[in-house]
Amino acid sequence: MGTAGMAAESKPKRNWIYAKKPAGRWFNRRQWFGYTLLTFFIAAPFIKIGGEPFLLFNIIARKFVLFGSVFWPQDLHIFVFGMLIAMVCIVLFTVVYGRVWCGWACPQTIFMELVFRRIEYWIEGDWTQQKKLNQEPITTGKYVKKVAKHMIFLLISFLISNIFLSYIIGVDQLWKIMTDPVSQHLGGFVSIILFTLVFYGVFAYLREIVCTTICPYGRLQGVLLDDQSITIAYDHRRGEPRGHRKKGAEQAIGDCVDCSLCVQVCPTGIDIRNGLQMECVSCTACIDACDAVMEKLDRPKRLIGFFSVNEIEGNAKKPGNTRAIAYTAVLSVLIAVFGWLIFSRSQVDGTLLRAKGSSYQVHEDGTVSNLYSLELINKTSTDMPFTLETVRGSMTIRVVNPSAELKAGATAQLTFFLISPQQSVKTYKTDVKIGVVSNGKVVETLKTTFVAPPGGQ
Repeated sequence: MGTAGMAAESKPKRNWIYAKKPAGRWFNRRQWFGYTLLTFFIAAPFIKIGGEPFLLFNIIARKFVLFGSVFWPQDLHIFVFGMLIAMVCIVLFTVVYGRVWCGWACPQTIFMELVFRRIEYWIEGDWTQQKKLNQEPITTGKYVKKVAKHMIFLLISFLISNIFLSYIIGVDQLWKIMTDPVSQHLGGFVSIILFTLVFYGVFAYLREIVCTTICPYGRLQGVLLDDQSITIAYDHRRGEPRGHRKKGAEQAIGDCVDCSLCVQVCPTGIDIRNGLQMECVSCTACIDACDAVMEKLDRPKRLIGFFSVNEIEGNAKKPGNTRAIAYTAVLSVLIAVFGWLIFSRSQVDGTLLRAKGSSYQVHEDGTVSNLYSLELINKTSTDMPFTLETVRGSMTIRVVNPSAELKAGATAQLTFFLISPQQSVKTYKTDVKIGVVSNGKVVETLKTTFVAPPGGQ
């Protein structure tokens, strides 16, 4: 046998995980929470507030919509603050509750455990039946089950890809891609196909590898957790030494009967009894499995439960978690600043500059003028009538290309002269404020300078 053949033989084979169907009070809670999030994920692109989608992240058009409010590149600082708050929330929950985000709220887990794996149970049976089916030779029954499963997986992946794309381009544009001829939206059609194949590959083949290897958040767990963080853990002081226990019998062994149910239900294939592990996604399946056994044996529950390292080791509980307090303080400041930025955000944004290469002009009627270029952006979802006015002072505005209305989400380019009696000019450079007025209210104020020789010169 050649070297290449030996290398191929020694290459480790993936240990495919067959997770036992979970059941119990924690699983019921996780189902309610997960299906609620799943419903929101599916419905959010179709919800509109004031004509705008509830959520939209159109990177191509540089348009972002959060809760019906439109954010443009000019609002990048607000969007960054929002992302910072989301990141700090995840970090804070990790410090206090471990990897609870992964097991309860991550889309990967929700789709895998509450959709794809449920379909697998429905078609192929529980974990022992799945394992037996995969080890059997190809038969008509096996072929039908496998084809049916993967066809449903592809169909759901196609639906997920459409929903995912609707968050990027919006449901209206997605509907055009679906109803218009393919040749008119070739890029959109290719995107849907690619997303479908990616999601299918993730949920049909990669599965737990996404959580244990690909996702960087799991690896951050070791840095973020400390001995006061609440994680799912096995109480080894109570459970060891392991051994088979008879109901009502007094035995010099721990409460763990070594039934391995906690391992069988784990979607990432770990043994929680080996201590805190990066692969644990805090899904609580092992808690339900162990509690069911303890109940049958008339033993106290929570042999596996939510514990901190201090609790497991029997150490005295410290009065406070410094890092959790620090993260909470940072989060509170970020939320306060984010709220202020949202409520102080103007409906119109603009850029006002003196026209390039131009200078002041002195006229025979005793006035002097400067030429300006103005770009206005309507950040709302409705058309907006507007006028330009000077804020205080005796200057007047004469627009070269007048426009009376700013379209929803559109940009307008204006050129105008700012005119002042020369006798009113006191200094060579005068600070000026231009107000954008809509429906009798100043919606934005822009600052510039007016250049002219002082009066009498």
